[in-house]
Amino acid sequence: MAKLKLEYIWLDGYKPTQSMRSKTKIIDSSKVKGKLDVRDCPIWSFDGSSTQQAPGGSSDCLLKPVFTCPDPDRKNGYLVMCEVLNADNTPHESNGRATIDDDDADFWFGFEQEYTLWDPETNRPLGFPKDGYPAPQGQYYCSVGAQNAFGREIIEEHLDICLDAGLNVEGINAEVMAGQWEYQIFAKGAAEAGDQIWVSRYLLERTAEKYGVTINWHCKPVKGDWNGSGMHANFSNTELRTAGSQKKFEAICNKFGSKKAIKDSIAVYGADNEQRLTGLHETQSIDKFSFGVSDRGASIRIPVLVPANGWSGYLEDRRPNSAADPYKVAANIIKTVKN
Repeated sequence: MAKLKLEYIWLDGYKPTQSMRSKTKIIDSSKVKGKLDVRDCPIWSFDGSSTQQAPGGSSDCLLKPVFTCPDPDRKNGYLVMCEVLNADNTPHESNGRATIDDDDADFWFGFEQEYTLWDPETNRPLGFPKDGYPAPQGQYYCSVGAQNAFGREIIEEHLDICLDAGLNVEGINAEVMAGQWEYQIFAKGAAEAGDQIWVSRYLLERTAEKYGVTINWHCKPVKGDWNGSGMHANFSNTELRTAGSQKKFEAICNKFGSKKAIKDSIAVYGADNEQRLTGLHETQSIDKFSFGVSDRGASIRIPVLVPANGWSGYLEDRRPNSAADPYKVAANIIKTVKN
């Protein structure tokens, strides 16, 4: 009888930035009829005392499967994204997915995930010499050629694996700093968008392992005149998609500009974001808020196609950073828009 390998993936309790954890569960294929579904994946437990999610004297936490897809790198393998629950089946305090208020999947999200390929031997981005610096940034964005694009074999393999897994990757590109890359994922429904980002991050980490390269998720991996890394959140709901009104767009943008909304947003948009949101390198300052059409120096950008389409479409919150939890980012955006 064939066996299936289910890789359970979850987020630990480390602060201020959670890490991914995973372990493999083996089940009989006879228990699955057709395509594997989350309902085929049993709730499992793990030692929360080793992940800063429980004390040693009462260490069991539960893994509740919420999303699954094929694992192209494993024979008879599947990837299973999980929520962390307490022993009484209530959401653990580290469980950002449980805070999303989008049961009808009215909100659509497209996350632009930036990251830096990192050489552990030099402790610098790929493309940076051991001593000194490469040519100033500018030539690396959407670049080609060995003098500009570093680690392409890794990002191409990652793209293929994500597509084979069924993740809705909509594009990839080299970013502004040497060794910095981006991919974009879109989903209808905030929770699924978060699921797919986390699974894609897991696949990126695992792919880079083969090449002896690490993934640096920090929002400002190199100090100085170099771009930071973000996770721009493109979002819409029915109101935005059918607005037909500049006033409606501006009213929603203004909701994000109150002192409370700014505070709530920055709290979940990733640690050390003050290093990235400086007003330079295509960002607005962390202590300011602005929005504008086609303005990449604004907190929220109104895409140029929105007015071209009669003021209907979506918005881009440019403040979330590359290490932010997409679940918490989406939950905050939904809360702000609904309020």
